[in-house]
Amino acid sequence: MAQTWHCTGLRWFAGETVRPELGWAGARSTQLTWGKVVGFGVEERGRRVCVGARGHACPRRTEVAARSTGARCEECARLERAHSVAADTVADDPRPYHVYLAWFGPGLVKVGITALERGSARLLEQGAVCFSWLGAGPLMAARRAEEMLRAALGVPDRIPYAEKRAVRAELPPTEEERAAEIAALHGRAVALAGWPESLAPEPFRAVDHVRVFGLDAAPAAVGEITQLVAGGAVSGRLVAAAGPDLHVRTGDGSVVVLDTRLMSGWGIVPADSGRPAFPVRPFPQPAAHAQDELF
Repeated sequence: MAQTWHCTGLRWFAGETVRPELGWAGARSTQLTWGKVVGFGVEERGRRVCVGARGHACPRRTEVAARSTGARCEECARLERAHSVAADTVADDPRPYHVYLAWFGPGLVKVGITALERGSARLLEQGAVCFSWLGAGPLMAARRAEEMLRAALGVPDRIPYAEKRAVRAELPPTEEERAAEIAALHGRAVALAGWPESLAPEPFRAVDHVRVFGLDAAPAAVGEITQLVAGGAVSGRLVAAAGPDLHVRTGDGSVVVLDTRLMSGWGIVPADSGRPAFPVRPFPQPAAHAQDELF
């Protein structure tokens, strides 16, 4: 019987060498490099169970939906949010925070905050194609700046991953073009009246992740895996990774995107050729230009 593994997600390390690793229960990990063979399946009679919260297993081992990226039951999700800065439930964190602008593709810009000590790890985890810091200071000042910028600049603090994936094939070719939107917004942001006094503004400096993610050399993805299913599998070679996503070139030469958060809660086993592929949803294709003259 094949050994069963349990995925804990894709992690990014933002040190001198930026790299992704796929984590497994038991403090094990798999280092990921472009060209590496990626292949796994789900147990034939497997069921997806809640991954628990705050380092504790779900007491009921509740079954969760295959398309859920959180892989938690309602009770465990509530417990996880109760201790989350991202969910705005923590107000007394003494650590300093960065405020940032992140760009994911044409027209997709968000504002956010992250603990100073984490460096750019949060931006890598979100799949930010490029970003710039705006300022640094106490948590509540960073929160006030985030809210002010959302209203004044008309940018959100969240962008769905489906939208991020769909535009990765349409990224401008140069770093200057990719940074243009956040460069303009940065100038408007630091000039706003009402900037919190305890938040120190930072100059614009774009950090580009296209090469880090492998997107500069990867073929465009044609679609995304929508869910894992018992008895199904995916296999191929890794060509890129961004945020929680793996871009995998499958046997027919096409590239599909797998959100590794969909793996959590399943019993993972080695792939074999007899397994059916996981379901894939094609990305929307741009509308063809209508020719209005013969020549």
